[in-house]
Amino acid sequence: MNPGLDIGLNLHGVTVRFGGHVALSAVDLAAPVGTITGLIGPNGAGKTTLFNVGNGLIRPAIGTVELFGRDVTRSSVSSRARAGLGRTFQQMEICNDMTVARNVALGYECRVIGNNPLRQFVAGGSQRRLIAEHCDAAIHACGLEELAGRRAGSLSVGQRRLLELARVIAGGFRLLLLDEPSSGLDETETRHFGSILQSVMRDHDLGILLVEHDMALVMSVCSDIYVLDFGTMIFHGDPASVRDSDVVRSAYLGNDLEEALRP
Repeated sequence: MNPGLDIGLNLHGVTVRFGGHVALSAVDLAAPVGTITGLIGPNGAGKTTLFNVGNGLIRPAIGTVELFGRDVTRSSVSSRARAGLGRTFQQMEICNDMTVARNVALGYECRVIGNNPLRQFVAGGSQRRLIAEHCDAAIHACGLEELAGRRAGSLSVGQRRLLELARVIAGGFRLLLLDEPSSGLDETETRHFGSILQSVMRDHDLGILLVEHDMALVMSVCSDIYVLDFGTMIFHGDPASVRDSDVVRSAYLGNDLEEALRP
């Protein structure tokens, strides 16, 4: 890891078992603040399981999870969120009948509410101002100003993906776990999404761990890439080394990565 980067999420020797099936085997991973880290691998490799370990939905059988230098292996999802870890999921979770702005505001509200929903009903003026500030900044970061008053259900897939990103940015997290955020986007929308990711990372001084099947996006925005296959971390390096790795190509078992992996 670059010594100039801040500690973010670190997994050490993480093993996850579901009955007799080993979903993750002695996995090590570091996703620091101040950069975009990629996590790639074939379908069924264990990428989403790793995310679930990272944000606390799954507790590993063996190994430790550290967040900003603190052991959080046994900490809850809400505790990790309050500490600064945000996450999106493969399936978009958007409230279609709410406006874009209201959806985005939920990102901040859900983090501060935590395990006490009553906080939402007793928020004072200063708290409401903070919500508005975080919401406005996130909407601006994702270029959604003109859509702020629109009902979320009326948005295109690309706009909904940006809304989902804006909502997690509004939470004020220092590290984001993004699970296939470009799913459903065309090539032009994906390039635009990638440029926004890079701007958000720089402007908000946060780290991103990105699970993504779009190799062109991964290669263009990630400075460090991990490759997972059958629950085992088989490769780790920069985009150039991933591009040149026979191990990575073999892991995809003939999937057509040639175009995406070209310099």
